Amino acid sequence: MLTIISQMVALFILILVGYGAAKLKIIDGRFSQQLSVFVINISSPCLIVSSVMGDISPDKGLILPVLAIGCVTYAFFVAVAMLLSRIITRNKDMQGIYGFMLTFGNVGFIGYPIVASIFGKYAIFYASLLNIPFTLLAFSLGKKMIQGGTGGLKLDWKILVSPAMVACYLSTFIVVSDIKGVPDIVSIPITLLGNITVPAALLIIGTSMAQMDLRRILSGKLVWGISVLRLLALPAVIYYLTRLIGFSGDILGINTVLAAMPVGTYGAMFCLQYGKDETVMVQGILISTLLSILSIPLITQIL
Repeated sequence: MLTIISQMVALFILILVGYGAAKLKIIDGRFSQQLSVFVINISSPCLIVSSVMGDISPDKGLILPVLAIGCVTYAFFVAVAMLLSRIITRNKDMQGIYGFMLTFGNVGFIGYPIVASIFGKYAIFYASLLNIPFTLLAFSLGKKMIQGGTGGLKLDWKILVSPAMVACYLSTFIVVSDIKGVPDIVSIPITLLGNITVPAALLIIGTSMAQMDLRRILSGKLVWGISVLRLLALPAVIYYLTRLIGFSGDILGINTVLAAMPVGTYGAMFCLQYGKDETVMVQGILISTLLSILSIPLITQIL
């Protein structure tokens, strides 16, 4: 427990560095926006590919089972989110926002760094497989939750060839083909770029926090309750569900930790895209991120 707490505190210190740098005007919102694009399109995909270039190779026999448990996990999240959001409020717009907060965690920015710090870099490959149903749902159902209104789900098929998805395909090919000994001239640049992801993602969160009125953000009482569900209650159910299906060891742990991530930052982007008030979503992102410093070590105690 102390080891995990120390790792979380170390990650949070980087968030504080981003916060302090933004307050001191060393970096600003434009820096954060540009760095976000870099992380999503370059460093994070490199991190995924570099995860299969280490000394410990992922088990290719687990690829399909891991994809399957990822689908089951998000089917559970969607079902629970639909039910709870209708119980919490009758406001259709708020149902979508609360539903998004309960369903989609910050897997890309925070999930990969934490999984790597707890289970080792090779675990990022399994995390990227578990992230496939997340990506497909976030950009179809997730958008629809925020957008509201009538009409069916629409999936932008470009997401299937986004850099993160291509990195997942490539890393899967490397594992299935049992490719060893990638030349240093290829592996070293990819690894170095991938290593940028962790500090960059945390600096982005800190910079974003500096743009907010923290007193107003932290005042959302209902959001605190939803954050506890998102960080503790639902991941605990996912843990026992994953065990019931027959998984154990690192796969059980990785899926549970990813399920315990704070609210995903894509929610705020979708609110801005569709002209919705992003205040509650930003509250959820910030409050759940702060609480995750304590909740993730607690969740690891049941693994």
